[in-house]
Amino acid sequence: MSDPKPDSLLIGIEFAGTGAHPASWRRTDSRAEELFTAPYWVDLVTAADRSGVDLAFFPDSFAVQSEGRHATRGRLEAVATAARVSALTTRIGLIPTATVTHTEPFHVSKSIASIDFSSVGRAGWQVAVSETAEQAALFGRKQPQSEESLWAEAAEAVEVASRLWDSWEDDAEIRDVATGRFIDRDKLHYIDFEGEHFSVKGPSITPRSPQGQPLVAVDASLPQARDLAVRRADLIRISAVDVDDATSVARLVHEQAAALGRNVRVLLDVDVLIGADRGAADDALAELDEWATVPYVARSLFYRGDSAALVDLLREIDGAAGLDGVVLRPLALAAGVDKITSEVLPVVNPRPDTAPTLRERLGFELPANQFA
Repeated sequence: MSDPKPDSLLIGIEFAGTGAHPASWRRTDSRAEELFTAPYWVDLVTAADRSGVDLAFFPDSFAVQSEGRHATRGRLEAVATAARVSALTTRIGLIPTATVTHTEPFHVSKSIASIDFSSVGRAGWQVAVSETAEQAALFGRKQPQSEESLWAEAAEAVEVASRLWDSWEDDAEIRDVATGRFIDRDKLHYIDFEGEHFSVKGPSITPRSPQGQPLVAVDASLPQARDLAVRRADLIRISAVDVDDATSVARLVHEQAAALGRNVRVLLDVDVLIGADRGAADDALAELDEWATVPYVARSLFYRGDSAALVDLLREIDGAAGLDGVVLRPLALAAGVDKITSEVLPVVNPRPDTAPTLRERLGFELPANQFA
């Protein structure tokens, strides 16, 4: 049976530093002086939560930003940032990036499950890899890998995490005071995973979380990640130069997933710079590019203009076959979130909050435990 999809377009925001543009920290409204403080992230994410944004993506990497010497430098860990805001939000899905190349899937599975508990069922995980020799040298455990090896390892990590999330049955925690048994050990399961990159016995030390399986996201705009996306991801991010191109890519992704008996949600990345009008937005981009010394290259469809025209674009995307949502990537984060939450979301069709977990709200059924 197919999972029913949400009636209206899913709206996500990528919370990246002071913005997707590497020179965004130089704007007077950037709040760059607060970048490494909790209030900065709490303010932005809770504003998105109150306005009805569906998904908050927190990018991460073991690499320091490389967009020239004028770029923002340094970053907080995405999983910890998502955990910080989890108890202060009520509906928004929290999807940090956690790379798997130098991180054990046991640790990742436990961290994401913990956010699912603290958010009462709103956690996800964007899978990523660490490609460079510089990142490998930070750990000193193994040599740089080929792209094929990196994504094969990522596929194993997702499989391990999925098994660990199910290694406790839903009713394994019994808290039987009379017998002194906190758990029913017959309902804990060894996962006994043996792969090329990982050998994990299990079980997890964390009970099965509210969603059973937190949502998995993969950026399929990377060609080498497409196979993992259609096989294992619930949320698949794509890039495209325009809505027609995005429709073609989204249809292909849905077809590939459906051939495997899977239902997915396809999200189009949209780079966003909002101004009083298109001219003001272009002027703001020119200023950012002058500070960065190199022109900004958008990774996907690039919107520049006022809030009203962004609403029109979202409505166009909402009517496009195969596109289930967007991930807005503000070039200037603080200003972008302010405009999106105060001028765009109030006009976009609201989504009633009738489902208790993110998985259910996005139209996915709660999965049965694979070991039960």
